Amino acid sequence: MANILEVNNLSKKFKGFNLNNISFSVPYGYIMGFIGPNGAGKTTTIKLIMNLLNKDGGEIRVFGRDHQEFEKEIKQKIGFVYEECYYYEDLSVTEMKRIIAPFYRDWDEPVFQRYQKRFGLPAGKKIKELSRGMKTKFSLAVALSHHADLIILDEPTSGLDPVFRDELLEILRELMQDETKGVLFSTHITPDLDKIADYICFIEKGNIVFSDVKDEILNKYNIIKGSRDLLTEENRRLFISIRESEFGFQALCGDTAPIKSQLGDRVIVEKAGLDDIMLYTIRGKQDHA
Repeated sequence: MANILEVNNLSKKFKGFNLNNISFSVPYGYIMGFIGPNGAGKTTTIKLIMNLLNKDGGEIRVFGRDHQEFEKEIKQKIGFVYEECYYYEDLSVTEMKRIIAPFYRDWDEPVFQRYQKRFGLPAGKKIKELSRGMKTKFSLAVALSHHADLIILDEPTSGLDPVFRDELLEILRELMQDETKGVLFSTHITPDLDKIADYICFIEKGNIVFSDVKDEILNKYNIIKGSRDLLTEENRRLFISIRESEFGFQALCGDTAPIKSQLGDRVIVEKAGLDDIMLYTIRGKQDHA
């Protein structure tokens, strides 16, 4: 399967934080959810992909090309939406669009006008007067108006109302009807990814925990619930992480066979969601530390 984005053994060192030889890939025609807690390395990775930071090691290939050697050509076909707004705050929506449009050889003004109307963007309003949600809508309209093949989204749904969040997800579904495109969607709002992601890459403290097909990840992990008195020193080792309260325990595990063998129908087994997997995995590492 051909990949629209490939990250191989990527490393970057900062004071107090390292990105540790991470690797993942996004196939053409698919959406990858990029998850992890704040400070895990998601935004650093995206900045490295966009060549806004210099990597210390590893390789990044976009459309099969080195992201630095072919940077200008590659960025013509990338649409990006960052969590923060980096536009000139004192310019209006229309003025800012007029500055941006000439940078893209495939800029499509009718497409921009269509999204401007769809998102309710006020043409004459200054960027600094827009709400956070409206700034995100403007960034998205720009990203979608030059026929980009790779869409990179860094926390795009933060600050958005549920109605527009659903609209954004629907737009991404529409884009994926074209199998020549791909999406890297970084977010901590995992229910959004439950709806649309095909792959999930989980990063924590600069390391990739897993990167795989979403359905296979969800099939692998389970939540076990039961009474605290069922826990022993021996069976605690079967769990990735355990949360205990006066009412009982809840724990994340992979293979349920050993647990069912020991505890049988005295526990409840439920499928884990992405939120559960991320939170329990992080909690497990903290408890182990």
